[in-house]
Amino acid sequence: MHKSSPLQHTPLHSTPLPYHSPLSTLVQSSYLPMAMGVERATRRMQGRNSMSALLVSLLLLAAAAVVSSRATYTGSSSTAGATVTATAAPKKRAGKKQQVPALVVFGDSIVDPGNNNAISTIVKANFAPYGHDFGADHRPTGRFCNGRIPTDFIASRLGLKQLLPAYLAPNLSRHDLLTGVSFASGGTGYDPLTAQLASVISMTDQLRMFDEYKAKVRAAGGDAALSEILARGVFAVCAGSDDVANTYFTMRARSSYSHASYASLIVAHATAFLDGLLAAGARRVAVISMPPIGCVPSQRTLSGGMGRGCSPGHNEIAELVNAGMGTAVESLKAKHPGARVMLMDIYGYLVDMMVRPDAYGFRESTLGCCGTGMMEVAVLCNGVTSAVCGDVEEYLFWDSYHPTEKAYRILVDFVYDNYLKDLIA
Repeated sequence: MHKSSPLQHTPLHSTPLPYHSPLSTLVQSSYLPMAMGVERATRRMQGRNSMSALLVSLLLLAAAAVVSSRATYTGSSSTAGATVTATAAPKKRAGKKQQVPALVVFGDSIVDPGNNNAISTIVKANFAPYGHDFGADHRPTGRFCNGRIPTDFIASRLGLKQLLPAYLAPNLSRHDLLTGVSFASGGTGYDPLTAQLASVISMTDQLRMFDEYKAKVRAAGGDAALSEILARGVFAVCAGSDDVANTYFTMRARSSYSHASYASLIVAHATAFLDGLLAAGARRVAVISMPPIGCVPSQRTLSGGMGRGCSPGHNEIAELVNAGMGTAVESLKAKHPGARVMLMDIYGYLVDMMVRPDAYGFRESTLGCCGTGMMEVAVLCNGVTSAVCGDVEEYLFWDSYHPTEKAYRILVDFVYDNYLKDLIA
């Protein structure tokens, strides 16, 4: 197996976190013209070689210089930038102890409620049309979605609150801390190189932030509150897609690895992260499996040929990672007696949603709602160059990478009923 050398991690700083990669510095000084647009970029990809993939990735990054200059973070403590109606937690039954005291989340853009707003990166979603259906004021919050993301729905199903806040949101309240936060950072991955390429918060640094969070919980609620969260809280982890889509295929930054050896690298880093989380005291850990990343709209466009089919290479790595994580989870449970670690397999369920969209109330499952739906994500999905589809409810995907709020709600119902209920029983 190809072995990777240890990578140096940027030390954790106070917010805002000054992450700057050489690539982002190069791109921000280049200002590739926005006029190239998605359609021209797509035509350039028809050869499907590594140079075309690199050109597209540079376009994606360079466009940020135009949009990010307009984006400001106006976050509040628990809503990360939006005024939302009915945000109170569901009422607890009188005399019954809260079954789960907190939800604590680590990962990437699927579960990032706005942490990237507070760091120096171009991987952001705090501008329109993101937030198109979020709350009464439809304000972008940093969530890579038209509305709420999975962890918001999970927090609600657990009876905690309607929205899970970003840890880096300003002025977190005592209630926010004691009921859970998300450390997730859009663009990160288990592979440390993924976070470096995107200038976002690595999984290692998210774990360091968790140590800081524990000290804040102790200050807010005492040792008893911290012990309760560690023992009975739900710790959810969702990452890996950006390793495959961005680091391996688009940037070709791990080109010396075969599909199998790169999957092994991801599993090794994921296992090390989970081992660190368990060593830090977490006792109920839910690991979300890799999705069929080769079937999301952007990867269909980049690697699916002229017919925009699912990319078999992407999905092969995802399946290998999922198989490896199944073995890793069993090893972690043996190493940490008393801990519950569960791999929540969403791969097959998402495939079914994509293959049979009408069965779930969708009409379109191969294009995103934003712009052409083929490539627009993050800065390319913006209020300047991107129109929004007529009926978001008919789309499985909001942009070319992230599902819609409706899709997330359906997915969380599946995850809760088939996995989380058993984890917290």
